[in-house]
Formats: sequence, C-alpha cells, structure tokens
Amino acid sequence: MKAKRTAGGVLNYPCIGGTEHGSAPAGYATVLEEVRLGTGLPVYQRVAAGILSWELQRRAGLRVRTDSPRAVPGARVASGFGVGPLRLDAPCEVVWVREPLPAGMPQSAGFGYGALPGHPARGEESFEVEINGNGEVLVRIRAFSKPGNWFYAAGGLVTRAAQRHVTSRYIEGARQLAVEGQLL
Repeated sequence: MKAKRTAGGVLNYPCIGGTEHGSAPAGYATVLEEVRLGTGLPVYQRVAAGILSWELQRRAGLRVRTDSPRAVPGARVASGFGVGPLRLDAPCEVVWVREPLPAGMPQSAGFGYGALPGHPARGEESFEVEINGNGEVLVRIRAFSKPGNWFYAAGGLVTRAAQRHVTSRYIEGARQLAVEGQLL
C-alpha cells in the first residue's frame, strides 16, 4: 500500500477516494446508509449546503474544528465528542468534493474525507445527497474503516456501536436540514 503524503500527515489506507464511487478495500468494515429525505430541488439544495458547510457533523453532536468554512479538497477537519480529557478528536482530510449544480436532475453533491494519524480509525467516510430524475432526495453515508491501533481494535464492539450511533445522528441531521424553511 502506498500512503498519500499530505500537508500535515499521511492518509495511510488503500483506495483513497473510494467512497466517491462506492469502492472499499478488502478487509475493511463498510457502512452504507441511504435514506429518503423528501422531494424537490429546494430540499436537495438545503441538504447539500449543510453537508458542504460541516453542518451535518455539528447536528450529529460533534465539535468541528476546520481550516475551511466549506469542504474543499485538502481541507483539514477534526471532529470530536466528549469533554475535557475524555474528548476524542478525529482528524481528517477531505479527499473529494462534488458541488451541487444550480438546476437539473439527477445530480448529487457531497464530500469524502480520510482519517489522518490520531484518528481512532483508518479509512474514509463520505456524506452525499442526491436528487434523482423523479425529484426524490436521498442522503447517503458511506464508510470503510479498520481500527487505527490496538486500543481501538480491542474495543471492537464498542467502536462499531459508536460508528452506528454517529451515522444515525448524521441521518437525523440530514432530516432536519431537509425540512428547515418549509411551512408545516
């Protein structure tokens, strides 16, 4: 495996950018969650804006520190949860971005980021919203990962449960973004 050297670390997993096309390296655990959020270009645009501005991570209850207000290739972000010395930060680097188009269907927007040294996992995660030809809006969370070190490998069941929990929080955040601004 050849590691990709970046400005402040190394993306040390195979298949860098694989979440953009749904590919994952052999031996990595995978996650794929896809949920219908509603219909129409306004719903799609709200969710795309929230994904690309890190709002999805914030709505999942994560503290977000980043060097860019939007997801752009090469942007660094550390999201974390917990308090004080029990805070777990997960540093990542954006490896691909797809911007929304002003009009037209079908299309998709989102980004994928890869784990940097210090992250509890090695691998990649992506956040994407799609509007299909019928105007239906779907959010897709995709990931592949392995524990970053022996400590996280030892807590395998807890680590997988935490990933499932955070993924469900991302989905809930996308649902919130989808309905904001609508008259109820």
